[in-house]
Amino acid sequence: MSQDQTPSDPEPSVENQSPLTGKIPRQAALTVVLLSLFAVQPVAAQSNAVCSADNLPSMIEGFFQLTTALGIVGLAIVWQADSLIEMFTLNPEQKKGLKRHKRSAMKSAVVLVVLGPLYTVAGSMMGLPLAQCVDLVPW
Repeated sequence: MSQDQTPSDPEPSVENQSPLTGKIPRQAALTVVLLSLFAVQPVAAQSNAVCSADNLPSMIEGFFQLTTALGIVGLAIVWQADSLIEMFTLNPEQKKGLKRHKRSAMKSAVVLVVLGPLYTVAGSMMGLPLAQCVDLVPW
């Protein structure tokens, strides 16, 4: 075939398509809507076991506050110990390793402090049941 010739096959027209092509997406959408209306209601009606327990939400909050406080204290101890060792170290490779260790400890502490409030805010925005009754802000 040369460049100026047009292909002999015409493009498929609407009348060549199967009549079932338009029904399948409508049936799928209808199925999703019906399932979301009737099948999800019993799941949404169930209460959260964590929130309905007597002392469990306060125990989770206390555990999170305790681990966050221990993480911050651990960061302070690691930072001070690395700084003290760094003062008496003459080898530049060891100093670089200590600085990397201090950065790693700082990143871990930041993640530990930010994780609770982030879960509390994002969980309440997404409607997570645990975020409704447990406050994971450590302060």
